[in-house]
Amino acid sequence: MADKPVTPERIMQFWFSFAPPLMLEAAIENRVFDALDSGPKTAEQVAAATGASLRGVRMLLDALTSIEMLTKKSGTYALTPESATFLVSTKPAFRGAMFRHVSRSIIPDWLKLTDAVRTGKPALSVNQEGTGAEFFAQFVEDLFANNYLTAQKLAEALPLAGGKRALDIAAGSGVWSIGLAEKWRDLQVTVVDWPPVIPVCQRVAKRHGVGDRYRYIPGDLLAVDYGTGYHVATLGHILHSEGEKRSRELLRKVFGALAPGGTVVIAEMVPNEERTGPPFALFFALNMLIHTDAGDTFTFAEMKSWLEQVGFAKVRPLDVPGPAPLILADKPA
Repeated sequence: MADKPVTPERIMQFWFSFAPPLMLEAAIENRVFDALDSGPKTAEQVAAATGASLRGVRMLLDALTSIEMLTKKSGTYALTPESATFLVSTKPAFRGAMFRHVSRSIIPDWLKLTDAVRTGKPALSVNQEGTGAEFFAQFVEDLFANNYLTAQKLAEALPLAGGKRALDIAAGSGVWSIGLAEKWRDLQVTVVDWPPVIPVCQRVAKRHGVGDRYRYIPGDLLAVDYGTGYHVATLGHILHSEGEKRSRELLRKVFGALAPGGTVVIAEMVPNEERTGPPFALFFALNMLIHTDAGDTFTFAEMKSWLEQVGFAKVRPLDVPGPAPLILADKPA
C-alpha cells in the first residue's frame, strides 16, 4: 500500500458527488424505474414509455448504470435487485419520494455549509416550531417506508398484549407506533408532536387501520403533559435534532411518564465510539449543524450514559434493518 501511487481520481469523483441523488430523482419523476419494472428495454423503448426525450433518457440510463442502479447489456437496460425493490413507485418498499425533499430543501441548505462551519449557526433551524413544523410536515410521510420494517421488528421484540399503552414522541408519520399497533391489536397510542405535523400521523394511522386507538397531544415535547403509566415510549429520530441538553431533559421526562417496567426505544443514526464512521451518521451530524441550533449525532456510549443517569437500566441495542440498531432501556419495576 505504501508504494501505491497517489492519484486525484477520488477527488475528481467528489466534484460530481452531488449528482446521484439528482439523477435518481430525475429517473423517479420521469418514471424510468417504473417503465423498466415490466422488463428490460432499450433507451428508445424507455423514452417511448415515459414520454421523455431520447437524448436525456439515454444519458440518464448510462449514468444510472455507472452507479449500479441499472444493468446494461447489448444496448438494453434492466433494473438491479436494489432498484427493483426500492425505486419502483408501486412497490411497498419504495424509498424514492425522499429525493424530492433532498433536491428542494436539503441541498439548497447544504450550500451554506461553509458558513455554518464558520459560525456554528444553522442555515435553517428546524428544531423550532415556527420553521420546523412546516418543514417536517412536508416530508415525514415519505420517510414511513424507511422505518416501517424496523418498527415491525420492534413490535416482535416487545410484549405489549393486554391493553397496554404506548407514547409516540415526535411521531411524524407515526411509523413507530403504527408498527406496534398493527402487531398488538389492543394497544392504545398517545402521540406528541407539533400541531401541523399531527394531521399527517392521523392520515397514516387511519390508512393502516389503527387510527381509532390513537389520541393526540399537540405542542412542544418538553412543554406538554404526557401523563403517566405508559408501557413503551418511542423516540424515533428526534434526539439528534434536540441536542444533548434537551435530549437529557426529554429522557428524564419520558422516565417519569413510563410505568415501572416500561421500555424506552430510541432510533438514531449512531456513529462508532471514535466518531470515524459510518459515513451516513457523520454526514447526518453535519446535517444537524446546518438545520438545528444544537443538534448532533451521538454514540451508543453517550446515550447509554444519559439513560443510566436518568434511572433507566438494561440499556441494550436491538438489531434491526436499518443504518443502526435501536437502543432499548427499561424503567426498573
